[in-house]
Amino acid sequence: MPIRTHLLVVANQTVDSPDLLDALAERGQQGPVHVTLLAPVLWSEREEARARLDEACEGLRARGIESDGVLGDADPIVAVQETWDPGRFDEIVVSTFATGASRWMQIDLPHRVAKLTDCTVRHVVSHPAREPVATAPPPEPRGLLESAVGLLRTATKGRTA
Repeated sequence: MPIRTHLLVVANQTVDSPDLLDALAERGQQGPVHVTLLAPVLWSEREEARARLDEACEGLRARGIESDGVLGDADPIVAVQETWDPGRFDEIVVSTFATGASRWMQIDLPHRVAKLTDCTVRHVVSHPAREPVATAPPPEPRGLLESAVGLLRTATKGRTA
């Protein structure tokens, strides 16, 4: 029986992103893994973050990957320091948005976590979910025709041929 690899995955806003879940599922195809999702969050955002963690764990379990989720300190470095245990975890994955959109990339979090833990760190870039664009329903053709006729009548009122 293959040895199970234990991954510490550091993610907050991207924790339930398809990009991250797919990358973890792909990693799971290399052999059995157990994923611990660590979400560094502000105290005021804990409820929302817990819901994202639960959703991500469900998504991983649906892909056949054992997982659990923990909330950590809002500072991702502190969260990793408090959670990291070299006897428990084999690898670390840091999930961020692309460089321009990510505060974590501005502080070079993947490199800092690797230096802090002396462990291999894999960086997964997740793309933000696109919000549906709100658009007004197209006007009904009949309404447009009536408006055009009304404008024509107003413009020609009082004119004689």
